[in-house]
Amino acid sequence: MILGNLSGLSEFRLLGFSGNSHLHPLLFVILLSLYILTLVANTVIAFTINTDNTLHTPMYFFLTQLSCLDICYLSAMIPTILENLMVGTVSISKTRCAMQMFSFLFFGVAECFLLAAMSLDRYFAVCHPLHYTIIMSSRVCRSLVAGSYICGAAVGLIHTLITFSSPLCGSAIDHFFCEIQPLLDLLCGNTFPRELQVILVAVFAILSPFLLIIYSYIHIISTILHMASAESQQKAFSTCSSHLLVVTLFYGTAGSTYLRPKSTYCAAVDKFLSLSYSVLTPLLNPIIYSLRNKEVKRALKKKWRKINL
Repeated sequence: MILGNLSGLSEFRLLGFSGNSHLHPLLFVILLSLYILTLVANTVIAFTINTDNTLHTPMYFFLTQLSCLDICYLSAMIPTILENLMVGTVSISKTRCAMQMFSFLFFGVAECFLLAAMSLDRYFAVCHPLHYTIIMSSRVCRSLVAGSYICGAAVGLIHTLITFSSPLCGSAIDHFFCEIQPLLDLLCGNTFPRELQVILVAVFAILSPFLLIIYSYIHIISTILHMASAESQQKAFSTCSSHLLVVTLFYGTAGSTYLRPKSTYCAAVDKFLSLSYSVLTPLLNPIIYSLRNKEVKRALKKKWRKINL
């Protein structure tokens, strides 16, 4: 660790998986394969929805945006991770590191709010079906998506500017990309204000959308339980089950990283959790929606038949 205030620091060193160099070739092949598979899966979902008129509904509009976000979110980090696995410790400029942190926060926070918007869509579909098409108009859907991106951009910009304008006392980042916690460990002096900033950002960007999702599903479940027939209950729940699984997966991994006390922080655990929500979640999202959704499966089968004609 380089001691002293490095205000003139121009680059960082990403240590990545430096302690497991013998596993680098295997990890490279696995991550590259998962990356390509994720790009293909999300692209197929987005293309299928956009080219099938029967899927031009608010729920699938949000799903298309989720696929695009997952592609961008993953692409902001995976190239650096793969570079780290190829060459070992990676030198990254301060500007590139800042851009990477901004992109990570931008797409991650936008996805939090997009998942909340999707829960609102399910709430109105189940609890207010007669007014659903009026409430969830195309203008409202576009506004919710735009609001998700605006929140992501605001959090990413503010957090990145504050972090990189602070004095640093080190240049070695014990991670495979410019993550928040490892950079906080490089700050000089009293880091409590910056740690408080992370907590406030986490509350706004992770907890507040999550509370909205919980509120929506309390009403959704209550409405489903009061439905007259078991068939109606099953049909209503099936429209929400995929979203509920995606929310559990995303918030389970992200929350365990950013909402746990600093005293429990461990670099190895943090790297594992980062891989979980940055690689596995974008891959599993389209699989969950395609395997558990009859309309998406029908549309995919129709496209497959056209390709094979």
